[in-house]
Amino acid sequence: MAYYLAKIIITSVLIVAIAEISKRSTLAGAILASIPLVSVLAMIWLYIGTRDVNKISALATSIFWLVLPSLALFISLPLLLKHGLNFYLSLGLSIALTAACYFLMIAVLENFGVKL
Repeated sequence: MAYYLAKIIITSVLIVAIAEISKRSTLAGAILASIPLVSVLAMIWLYIGTRDVNKISALATSIFWLVLPSLALFISLPLLLKHGLNFYLSLGLSIALTAACYFLMIAVLENFGVKL
């Protein structure tokens, strides 16, 4: 139980820290957010929990392929906001577009024989 609590606390503190730093400097917040901290933490937690380097390798490979469609959020959100759409509507539409891009990417990869 203490292990899970530690994972939750460490992960939560990082996310809150990035949000707070972003209030003072969007550049500093963006640099910290762009570092794949969540991915690195997930790999660390997975390794500690399983000691299975093949699972870590598979996770890292899947993350690589799924970073590409995740960029749709960072392209669409600012565009929608600049066109005057409400923040929550813009965020929801951007998330929906990103989800569609994930499904598209998975379908394309499967078509080329890449299994995630």
